[in-house]
Amino acid sequence: MTRIGIISDTHSYIDDSIFNFFKDCDLICHAGDIGNVSVAESISKIKQLKAVYGNIDGNELRLMFPKTQRFFCEDVDILMMHIGGYPGKYQNEIKEILRVKPPKLLITGHSHILKIIYDKKYDLLFINPGAAGKYGSHVVRTAIRLTIDKSNISNVEILEIPR
Repeated sequence: MTRIGIISDTHSYIDDSIFNFFKDCDLICHAGDIGNVSVAESISKIKQLKAVYGNIDGNELRLMFPKTQRFFCEDVDILMMHIGGYPGKYQNEIKEILRVKPPKLLITGHSHILKIIYDKKYDLLFINPGAAGKYGSHVVRTAIRLTIDKSNISNVEILEIPR
């Protein structure tokens, strides 16, 4: 059993409320717009970090993290990228990946809008964790944690922090 924390769009800001929410997680997935290296380093010091760079991330973060990450957590195939759209409105780049070999869990960021949707067409769980940072038009900062046990995704929880 693996506990995963999912965030996006920190835009150079992460605080103790996020770290407290993730304290029992084994892995943190950051879906881009990290903002600066110190945010990535602060996460990496306490948890394993898998991340992708976002459109605001500079060269240093782009050298540290790929545009797209595809990996397995237990028996769950996970695909993560910053700009991917959402079910019914996927970006062209992701449509081809989904057509050929869809993952079981798709994680994106960028919109600052939390969405958790089961996509029947591709038989996958789509998650956009919203925005964990303070920059942007969102009113509530959000993060997600969940459990993966073999091929099952369960115990999805949402953290909401008023800005």
